[in-house]
Amino acid sequence: MLQTKGLTLHYGGSQILHGIDFEAKLGEVTCVMGTNGVGKTSLLKALAGTHIRSGGEVILNGESLGRLRPQDMAARGVAVVPQGRMIFPLLTVRENLETGFALLPKSAHKIPDEIYDLFPVLADMTRRRGGDLSGGQQQQLAIARAMIMQPRVLLLDEPTEGIQPNIIQQIGRVIEYLKSKGDIAIVLVEQYFDFAYALADQFYVLRRGAVALHGSRAQIPQEALRAEVSV
Repeated sequence: MLQTKGLTLHYGGSQILHGIDFEAKLGEVTCVMGTNGVGKTSLLKALAGTHIRSGGEVILNGESLGRLRPQDMAARGVAVVPQGRMIFPLLTVRENLETGFALLPKSAHKIPDEIYDLFPVLADMTRRRGGDLSGGQQQQLAIARAMIMQPRVLLLDEPTEGIQPNIIQQIGRVIEYLKSKGDIAIVLVEQYFDFAYALADQFYVLRRGAVALHGSRAQIPQEALRAEVSV
């Protein structure tokens, strides 16, 4: 569904990503791992269009893309749940969810029951402002908002960061559910090893902005992967 070939990225005079070859398939979770500062979030931003790649190719559903803006990538079915959640604090929960309507035809401007089935807490808080929610509730809202867009590719950046264990478990169940549907490619950047290892089908480990290790869960022994991503 989503590929990169030789993707490079610069910030000013510094090169952040070095020739990344990457692939995320429908019905799979592809996990990007590594220690802090190796380029994981930068890769997600390059895929989402919020950072303009310096070189290489991004291929979405067989189509080689130019250097598109974030709204263009979103229109092609790429949804992002960013690090820090980035919900709208002064909008209500319902209004936050409705921002996902922007890319949908008017006939689809409704919040599916599926959203509230997966995130029951949001059904109880539809009129509360996003900024009044706890961190875990905001993370659920951010994922739900992305799901409203009916994405083909879902980019998740550190969804467990600062979240209480029971919410982490719920987020894991939602990711498993989305994977089981078979029509979404999920790219997960995650530091919480056990959470990532339980969910992922494929792993890419970055080191200094390049792919140091790549393979499926069957191909990479758990301890070898843990050693690779440990500080």
